[in-house]
Amino acid sequence: MLIFSTVVGALMALGVIMIRLKASKKPATIKKIILPPFFMATGFFMFVLPEARVPLYEAMEALLVGAAFSLLLIRTSKFEIKNNKIYLTRSKAFVFILLGLLVVRIAFKTIIGQSIPVLQTSSLFFILAFGMIVPWRVAMYYQFRKTERSHNPELHQSTL
Repeated sequence: MLIFSTVVGALMALGVIMIRLKASKKPATIKKIILPPFFMATGFFMFVLPEARVPLYEAMEALLVGAAFSLLLIRTSKFEIKNNKIYLTRSKAFVFILLGLLVVRIAFKTIIGQSIPVLQTSSLFFILAFGMIVPWRVAMYYQFRKTERSHNPELHQSTL
């Protein structure tokens, strides 16, 4: 089961990398930036199953590791204006960072999976991924708004 979940997770991660590469060819929008964490949040329903629940301290550790990983994504996500539209700049390091994070996650999962049941391991890595995407998307939101204001100074700082 651990091997199966690792392979499925790796395939999903590679799919996300491909989607991110294609997305950089289209203009960015606030909606495209903020919706993924909301869609991903539905994964918290896994905690309805008692077998998927983890101790609070382990969940906090996973969240903090995810937040630390997000720093790499934040540093490589920049916006630029082309043809009066805002695009996410494709960083050459971005793909390598995502692949590196995937390898690290698989290594962690293999090590942790030997002592923690598969559902709890999956829960921890979901929390880690959520802890990575939320700070990254929040930073992207602020960078997008800053780019938008610099391109159109009369725009007032507004909320969603």
